[in-house]
Amino acid sequence: MHSSAAGDRFAAFRHVSYTRFFFARFLGAFATQILSVSVGWQMYDETGSALYLGLIGLVQFLPSLFLILVTGSVADRYNRRAIVAICMVVSALCGAAILILTLADAFIPVLVFIILAIFGIDRAFSAPAVQSLAPNLVPQADLANAVAWNSSSWQTASIVGPVAGGLLYGVSPVLAYGTSLSFFVAAAVLVLMVQRPPQRMSNKAVDKDSLLAGFRFIFKEKVVLGAISLDLFAVLLGGAVALMPIFARDVLTLGPWGLGLLRAAPGIGAILVAIALASFPIRHNAGVFMFSGVALFGVGTVMFGLSETAWISILALMIIGAADMASVYVRETLIALWTPDEVRGRVNAVNMVFVGASNELGDFRAGAMAHVIGPVPAVVFGGIGTVIVAAAWAYQFPQLRRIDSLDAPEPRRVEQAEDDTRPA
Repeated sequence: MHSSAAGDRFAAFRHVSYTRFFFARFLGAFATQILSVSVGWQMYDETGSALYLGLIGLVQFLPSLFLILVTGSVADRYNRRAIVAICMVVSALCGAAILILTLADAFIPVLVFIILAIFGIDRAFSAPAVQSLAPNLVPQADLANAVAWNSSSWQTASIVGPVAGGLLYGVSPVLAYGTSLSFFVAAAVLVLMVQRPPQRMSNKAVDKDSLLAGFRFIFKEKVVLGAISLDLFAVLLGGAVALMPIFARDVLTLGPWGLGLLRAAPGIGAILVAIALASFPIRHNAGVFMFSGVALFGVGTVMFGLSETAWISILALMIIGAADMASVYVRETLIALWTPDEVRGRVNAVNMVFVGASNELGDFRAGAMAHVIGPVPAVVFGGIGTVIVAAAWAYQFPQLRRIDSLDAPEPRRVEQAEDDTRPA
């Protein structure tokens, strides 16, 4: 595997295995968005219950929390490509099961929740394997470029997927689920076409120490701890997504179409930054760039909370998405560069749970504060809190702040997390 010339915006795509993985990941994310939106719409059509809508997200998130010690270890001990392919097949089977229930006019909430719980378990195993596989498919010099493209594909799927899911469901629920199913199948085929990459696997017997290796590494390696915890607390305080319906209806009086614009705005800002970063990668002051992104995320959140004008609110949300993409780009690259391959799955499992927890708890924080003090103060105070977190973490983690380049590892050589490892 040869590295590409510096500054090549398509450097990661010079590697065939990564290209196949990229499109498989995009199709899988797109299919997940279509499935999630369609299930939500159909569940509300069938039950009219807001509680059931909340349970849809909960039953998919809890498996990643309960299985955190298992999923990462599996990604480190077994073939990651095979894990991702198996998970894509299981996702397809879950989509097929909901499609069959719909065709049989038997969309029973309990059965659907069981299927979604299996889907959540599947995603809990898939997430750390997917995150850990990408660094195995490109040389280290092209890793930052791959991270930028991965983030861009995810953002694109998160924007276009729900819109496509809504349109397809409007035509027919069967069409929506059928499209999602076909995308999962195509993703599985593409993953199977990826040549098995080199991977260092743990050969240590499974015990408490090996299961906790990801946690131990994170708390020992201050750069990784700072990067992961920064995102956790920044999103926990600054999240405003849960309150967008309130702002669309009561603050900006935009109606449902306006809510769609508000939901799409952060993703648009994120995609623009992701494309720019793929074309013009960060050469210097990467740590400062990340902390600046988090601080700007907080400023954009305050701007959104105070705005009573639609175009200013949309601009603020685009700034939020752009700033989030900037910080995520650096954070994900640093985690990939500073984490030894033999514990990468366990570290990514912890990271994915932290990300999920920050989103879920962030929504709860915003909703609870809005209930007590109103939506505008809840968003504004949350944004101010994010700026404070950025400043506090920049002071508390000076090594993270001083990181310069993402093109190659800094003097970051970490101790081997496990002595007895073997190449795949």
